[in-house]
Amino acid sequence: MRRSVSVAILAAVLAIGFVATVEGRRGFALSAQEKALMEVKIDNFSYAPATLTVAAGTTVTWTNRDDIPHTVVSTDDPKTFKSKVLDTDEKFSFTFSKPGTFAYFCSIHPKMTGKVIVQ
Repeated sequence: MRRSVSVAILAAVLAIGFVATVEGRRGFALSAQEKALMEVKIDNFSYAPATLTVAAGTTVTWTNRDDIPHTVVSTDDPKTFKSKVLDTDEKFSFTFSKPGTFAYFCSIHPKMTGKVIVQ
């Protein structure tokens, strides 16, 4: 009787451990997916995604995939962020520390616009 109770307890502990491991991996995958969403691609004279919603404290990275230079400049005054001119495959990152809506544009091609919504 004691042996069957011990085996049952051991089986329950192993099952809980297995579920916790699987859930932990799902959480890890979600974190990696969320990190991937914090990237904005610059290509074909546009920012993609054009609107990005993130949590406060998140770092967003813009990568120029276009064949010509672009910038990332906030529309507010004074500027919250302003990149240098980004050539092909160059990156610019900014950490959004407070909530708000942050519109931006390319100072070389002002019709290129985007925004980051920080919650």
